[in-house]
Amino acid sequence: MSVRLIVRTFSELCVTVGALIVLFVVYVLFWTGVRAAGEAAGQIDTLRDQWARGAAAAPASPVPSTTSAPSGSPSPASPSPVPPPAAAAYRDGKPFAMLYIPRFGKDWEWPVLENTRVRTLQKGIGHYAGTARLGARGNFALAGHRRTYGDPFKDFPKLRPGDAVLLTDGTTWFTYRIDKKPYRTVPTDVGVIDPVPGKSGYDGPGRYLTLTTCEPEWGSSHRLIAWAHLDGTRPVSAGRPTAFHS
Repeated sequence: MSVRLIVRTFSELCVTVGALIVLFVVYVLFWTGVRAAGEAAGQIDTLRDQWARGAAAAPASPVPSTTSAPSGSPSPASPSPVPPPAAAAYRDGKPFAMLYIPRFGKDWEWPVLENTRVRTLQKGIGHYAGTARLGARGNFALAGHRRTYGDPFKDFPKLRPGDAVLLTDGTTWFTYRIDKKPYRTVPTDVGVIDPVPGKSGYDGPGRYLTLTTCEPEWGSSHRLIAWAHLDGTRPVSAGRPTAFHS
């Protein structure tokens, strides 16, 4: 085999490999974003259709009223309080809420789906199954991609104490407030999504939100975590919370 043939074969191989690399980069940087935009839009449409039909579930555990109850026990003739209807369980892989983080831009919105499997995170933000429900006592924990599939948490490091994180389930707005800058940890540090998450600074039970994503930006050796507390609720009928404009 001549040297010329060897060089030509090697050159063709390099061109082929280079073309494949370019196609892969286009897929990662562009096509996954296109797919994610379409998937997320579909999930948002599904949610809004459900809510328009009145199919939104009531929150499982609303924030207690600050109004004091009258002192003394009810009279024997008083009727027993009627317990609220049980909230519908989140459906595996299905959307149940919308997430808005003003810090990431006025047009930033993503659907929240139940579970954090790979396929689910390609459609939106995933809720860690087994953690608290939205607005409930405990830790409502979410995960999202930092890069690829729409880059939902690309600007995660920009989160700062006091930033608003808003969610709605179609009946209620929930406003959470970030308590500290994102915390960097390893993926095996599962305590970050405990009912009272470790290293969060919280010293007792409450109504918390955990946001998680990959670190570094184009890798997954670590995680970035942000924690927030529930700052308030508002009926959807009363309009958007003022935190959208803060």
